[in-house]
Amino acid sequence: MTRVAILGAGAGGLSATVELTKAGFECALWNRGRPTINEIIKVGKIRYEGLLGQGEIKPSLATTDLKIALKSADVVLVVLPTIAHSIVAKDLCESGWSGPIILNPGHTGGALEFNAIFKRFQKPVPPLVEFSTLTYVARKLDTDYVNITGKAKSVRAAALPGGESAIKMAQKLYPNINLVPDVLYSSLSNVNLVLHPPGAILGASWVEATGGKFTFYRDGLTEGVSKIMDQLDRERVDVALKFGHEVPSLVEEMALIGTVEASDARKSLRQAISSGKANALIMAPNNLQHRYYVEDFGHGLLPFVELAKCAGIEVPTARALLEMGRCLIGDQLVANGRNATSLGILGLGPKEIFTIVRGRNDL
Repeated sequence: MTRVAILGAGAGGLSATVELTKAGFECALWNRGRPTINEIIKVGKIRYEGLLGQGEIKPSLATTDLKIALKSADVVLVVLPTIAHSIVAKDLCESGWSGPIILNPGHTGGALEFNAIFKRFQKPVPPLVEFSTLTYVARKLDTDYVNITGKAKSVRAAALPGGESAIKMAQKLYPNINLVPDVLYSSLSNVNLVLHPPGAILGASWVEATGGKFTFYRDGLTEGVSKIMDQLDRERVDVALKFGHEVPSLVEEMALIGTVEASDARKSLRQAISSGKANALIMAPNNLQHRYYVEDFGHGLLPFVELAKCAGIEVPTARALLEMGRCLIGDQLVANGRNATSLGILGLGPKEIFTIVRGRNDL
C-alpha cells in the first residue's frame, strides 16, 4: 500500500486525506499548528460532505511531528497555502527527506522556490512535481469537518529535471493530471493569479464595508473587473509565449479544470466564470489579510512579474495591481513573497531559466 504524508490540515489537506483514503492509500496527516489539527488527533477521524459523499474517514495518523509523519512515507503531498512553502521546504531539508514531493498546488513558482531552497541548504533536490492549481474546491465547516464542493477534472503538472518518480507517484494519486513540458508551463497556468487580484483590488472597499458578504465570482465579477482580468490574462499568455509555451486563455483553462462549464467556454469572460457551479456560492474575502490578497499577490502576481522581467516582457496591468496590493497589505507582500531571489532567477534570462526547468536549453 502506498503511504502518503499529507502536509497541511486546511480544507485542501482534509479533502486530499478523504479522497486518497477512500481510494485505498494510507494517509498520515501533518499540520504545524496544533489548534488546526487537534480535534482530528483527539477523535482520529475527519468528517466530510459534498462531492465525495458524506461520512467520515480515519487517517492512519494525525500529528504535529513532521518526523513521525514522514516515517515510512513513500511520497510527500504538500497541500498548504503557498505562503507556507518556504518554511515547509526548509523543514524537509532539515529532515533529510529525499523522496518524491508533490506540490498540490505549486501555483506560480512553487517548484522554483523549493529548488532554490534545497540548493541554498546544499541538499540534493528531491524528485519534485508541481500542480498548477489545487485539485479541490472546498471549505472547512469545522476543524475536523470539510465540505468538498468541487474537484478538478484536470490540472497541469510538471516536474523539475530528475523528477520522473514524482511524476509517476502523482499519476498514481491523481490519474487525471495533465502533464506539461516544464514547470514554467504549469506555473503560468495558475488561474488564481488572474482570477483573484482584479476583483480583490477593485472590490477592496466592498470587502472592508461588508466583511465580504457578497459572492466573489458573481456579485464581485462586474463588467469593469472582467475587463481588467482579461487584460491581465493577455499579459500571462504573452509571457508564456516568450518562454515557448502557448497556454490556453483563463476561461479555456478553467473549462479544462471544470470550474467553468464546457458549454460556457465560448461566452464572455464574465458570463463564463459567473455561471460556473463550483464557484457560484464562494464568498468574497472578509478582510485584506485573506489569501486572495496575501497569497495571490505575493505568490501569484509577484513571481509572474519577476518571470516577465526575466523574459523582457512589459506587464503593466500586473505591475499596477501588484503595487496597489503592496499599498493595501504593506511592503511585506514583496519582501515575504516569491521574488526573483527566492525563486533563484535573479538576473537570469529565458535561456538560463530554461536550463533550470529542463536541465538543458532548448528554447
